[in-house]
Amino acid sequence: MLGIKGYKCTALIRGLVLWILLTNIMLVLYCFTSPTSAPISPRAAPEDTCPLRLARTLEKNQTRPPHLPEPGSGDCSPSFNVVFMKTHKTASSTILNILFRFGEKHHLKFAFPDGRNDFFYPSPFHCSQVKDYQPGDCFNVVCNHMRFNHQEVSKLLPPTAMYITILRDPAALFESSFHYFRNVVPSTWSIRGENKLQEFLDHPRSYYSPDGYNSFYMKNLLSFDFGFDNNMEADDPRITENIRELDRYFDLVLIAEHFEESLILLKDKLCWSMEDILYFKLNARKSSSVSELSPELRAKALEWNGADWRLYQFFNATLWAKVERYGRERMKREVEELRRRNAEMEEICIDGGGAVEAPHIRDRHFKPWQPVGELSILGYNLKENVDPEFRTVCEKMLTPEIQYLSDLGVSLWVSRLWGWLKDTIITKAVPVIKVFL
Repeated sequence: MLGIKGYKCTALIRGLVLWILLTNIMLVLYCFTSPTSAPISPRAAPEDTCPLRLARTLEKNQTRPPHLPEPGSGDCSPSFNVVFMKTHKTASSTILNILFRFGEKHHLKFAFPDGRNDFFYPSPFHCSQVKDYQPGDCFNVVCNHMRFNHQEVSKLLPPTAMYITILRDPAALFESSFHYFRNVVPSTWSIRGENKLQEFLDHPRSYYSPDGYNSFYMKNLLSFDFGFDNNMEADDPRITENIRELDRYFDLVLIAEHFEESLILLKDKLCWSMEDILYFKLNARKSSSVSELSPELRAKALEWNGADWRLYQFFNATLWAKVERYGRERMKREVEELRRRNAEMEEICIDGGGAVEAPHIRDRHFKPWQPVGELSILGYNLKENVDPEFRTVCEKMLTPEIQYLSDLGVSLWVSRLWGWLKDTIITKAVPVIKVFL
């Protein structure tokens, strides 16, 4: 018995030492990769913003889509300047792939992070986080994960830029976030039992600390992503002002549960073509990893994420108001056409016709990023005999975020190092530590 206790104690000590060492390594990496910047001033100096004359020069360098009229012809002109506020677990990776393809096709200038795939999330966004940024630089597209800061983002693009984001039903989002991020939120490691999601929602205060490491993943994640206090309760009067603020900033808020209708509105808003918004669903989870929420659990999830629920309700209503203005019958026809075109691309591109689990993806270039300790995210296999005419577009539509960023020339050494640590060390260390909590 003494030997067993001694073994457990030794394993605990090793696990804790490993965790401390790993945490320090990541802190050092963060210090080396975080840009040194002055505090954000209340108002941007003119020389810090994208000058209109430079923005117009940038627009002249773009490749015009052949299906669209020239500016000034009386019809709409395509939007080349777009901010996509990429929120977590909302089908945003699929939107990102659409933006990457459109931007690459038309030689747009992206504002990318340096060394990693996000703008130093969860720190608030600052222009200095953009690779090689100099005050006054102009960009066409900003779309990587960030904690939103409109004052800083607006410096990068002309004032005519379109601001787009996407929301998801907070109960479904919480279920997804809980399973995806729980292993990197230490306050949840002590949850026991088979149904850890139910245990958390039954006693959330027992497993949540507002100031805990990575705690923002466990409460009002949408609000946090937009730069707000994620610990607000649903009756907090600040939420009304937050909604008004987002409504002023964003030209279109997509809704994940109505993804196809959202894309049609996006196409109309940006004056793009149907070809521009074709997609394959990226970063989907295998069904066995999804917890079905009973009505009782859903109600608890919405109550726990009350601030997000209010955001969602408001912007879901605005989406359907836009659909009404667009026309229900017209929307129905466009959605049917989008589905038809997507089905054609699936038949052309995807081996087996659908997504497969990570171990069955043959080409590493198409393997998506996985959460700590799991292989729950699905990916695709490209048909071996795909028509050469479609091979390039098929490859791009199937390429996950990390690989696509690399294809676009972004250095991701921090993200790749973190991925190696996650897959080879943390995945083994976390279960050992959790046993003793």
